[in-house]
Amino acid sequence: MKNYIRPLIEELGDFLLAGGWCRFSKVEILQRGKPIHVCSALDIPKKSLKRLIDPRKNLNLIKMNRPNVMGILNTTPDSFSDGGKFDTVFMATEHAKKMTNDGADIIDIGGESTRPGAEYVEVFEEISRTRPVIQAFRQISSLPISIDTRKSAVAKAALLAGADWVNDVSGLSFDKNMVDVAVKSGVPLCIMHSPANPKQMQQNAKYDNVLLDVYDHLEKRVELAVTRGVPRAKIIVDPGIGFGKTQEHNLALLRGLALFHSLGCSILVGASRKRFIGTISDSENFDKRMPGSVAVALAAGGQGVQFVRVHDVLETVQAFKLWAAVRC
Repeated sequence: MKNYIRPLIEELGDFLLAGGWCRFSKVEILQRGKPIHVCSALDIPKKSLKRLIDPRKNLNLIKMNRPNVMGILNTTPDSFSDGGKFDTVFMATEHAKKMTNDGADIIDIGGESTRPGAEYVEVFEEISRTRPVIQAFRQISSLPISIDTRKSAVAKAALLAGADWVNDVSGLSFDKNMVDVAVKSGVPLCIMHSPANPKQMQQNAKYDNVLLDVYDHLEKRVELAVTRGVPRAKIIVDPGIGFGKTQEHNLALLRGLALFHSLGCSILVGASRKRFIGTISDSENFDKRMPGSVAVALAAGGQGVQFVRVHDVLETVQAFKLWAAVRC
């Protein structure tokens, strides 16, 4: 029976998790249908321990000695939180500049909404929304840029315009050519879990065990990418908070985030302003969900997550600075 290994974070642990800022000495061994077993990290296979403790390599200009903040830039008319606010090159570039000044480590630019029920956007339209913004921002900043897309043609156009990462919100399931784009360009590749396309993803959100099911899915996609030529060190995994998940699913994933370190990849969490934050905090309006979003980002950082994808960059960066100061 397959073992799933989740490190248990503790302040004075013997091992650094992923070479970062969290420590652990013990792990949980999870098996489907069986009670959780806790043991010393020294008792697990050496290969498994190595994946947990190996430092994650720096990606482009991004260092892995602290949680990194990815600023969201939606150049769309219909994104759930900020649709229509940044759908001109000028407004998008100004917002990218603001997030840079606020302390963002990378800007994630997307031209197709992935909110539940969102409609498909044609390739030419998505490129027309993203490429000019990437070109304009690249003229004034060297800050890393990620292209948030599920289409290889959009990713190619973005990379040629100056983007540095590919963030595939379909987890390589929508466009079979996306892996080739990452291999040929040599850029980092983020693989997100999503059980279906945005239009249908919330209609059948069922799992046997959401934490283990999402882990298994990402493990298969990572192995596919590695087999095709993407170095594991350049892969980032994202459990896809809010994508085909209920509130209970989201919370289970957030509680178990440290499990994903067993994949030997960096981890990204994008929970900013999502519905479950509004439900739990009784905040109907998207722009009132900043405090809850920051709380989730800090919880993710507390499990060694290397990247958080957020709308509220200034507040998140400030929170991480204070969090780090208190921990020292």
